[in-house]
Amino acid sequence: MSKTDQKITDIQTFAFKELETLNDMITSAKGLPLDLEEKLRQMLQRLERMAKFGHYAAEFDTLSRYIEVVTSIPWKTETTDNLDLKKTKEKLDANHYGMEYVKERVLEYLSTIILLKKRGKDALAESPILLLVGLQGVGKTTLAMSIAEALGRKFTRIPIGGIGSTLELRGRSKSFPRSEPGQIIKALMKTQVKNPLILLDEIEKASGESGLQADVNAVLLEILDPKQNTNFRDYYVDYPYNLSDVMFICSANNTGPLSTALLDRMEIIKMPSYTDHEKAVIARDYLLPEIMEQSGLEPGELEIDPDLWPGIVRPFGYDSGIRSLGRTLSSICRKVAKEIVEEKSDKVYINEENLKNYLPT
Repeated sequence: MSKTDQKITDIQTFAFKELETLNDMITSAKGLPLDLEEKLRQMLQRLERMAKFGHYAAEFDTLSRYIEVVTSIPWKTETTDNLDLKKTKEKLDANHYGMEYVKERVLEYLSTIILLKKRGKDALAESPILLLVGLQGVGKTTLAMSIAEALGRKFTRIPIGGIGSTLELRGRSKSFPRSEPGQIIKALMKTQVKNPLILLDEIEKASGESGLQADVNAVLLEILDPKQNTNFRDYYVDYPYNLSDVMFICSANNTGPLSTALLDRMEIIKMPSYTDHEKAVIARDYLLPEIMEQSGLEPGELEIDPDLWPGIVRPFGYDSGIRSLGRTLSSICRKVAKEIVEEKSDKVYINEENLKNYLPT
């Protein structure tokens, strides 16, 4: 056998193995629409003809990649919502200190969804989209995560800030080089359920270009509007997908760049900045135990004088959120961990005299 014939044989062997894998993907895909399955079967037949003649062209990669993506989309699989408002409140209280107004608004919102579901109505179609508005670090993302956890839904986040093209949301047609599905379909593939909670983060920061910002607003409206999102069409998949089971929550630092049509679809919840007292409680009872564990410290190896929290909370001036507070505590814990590893001490007690040695410089 010549080298050319051997090369063709090797290509065919590899191609037929891949075809078997693709066929298994189509067969095992749950809830795949019948007409879409027929389309994939026709693609598979085309790939088989290419393999028989030893033609392993770029088109082979394009079609096989498309089949992999489409069969990875959750067309039917979903989670069951936890409709227990009491447990939801407990989860919000456990994950968030203070913010009573915000938590009450969230519970009211979820109550309408629970009531609609119990009465057999399309709850998400009847409910507005939550828009969490506040400065950076005030807990918008963690609040969305807590809502997902309380409902028992898978959670994923799509950062809208800095999006340079609406195709990043809608996907690129498979006929173009380096084509891929958009962020919405990718989020569904990541969670592997058709009803996750998706946080569209910082939706006002899509672009500094006013024209592109308007285009992104229009795409977001299509994604969020229940009258339109039942037939959302990703350009890569090129087949309508029903997004009505997805719970969308949006976040923004401000609402200035958002269109009136988009805002009309939303219920705005303003996230207040934390007071110094709230920050001190969050730092002592929530952040410090978690950061100590992440740093390898055991309970008792680090103690902080209770009177020092005002200085730890605001070492460099005012900050609306708690991200810088988390960084401060991380720095303290790392320094303590270093002392313990170097066997300079078994435990550290931070007081007014030595505090400056542990704060980040």
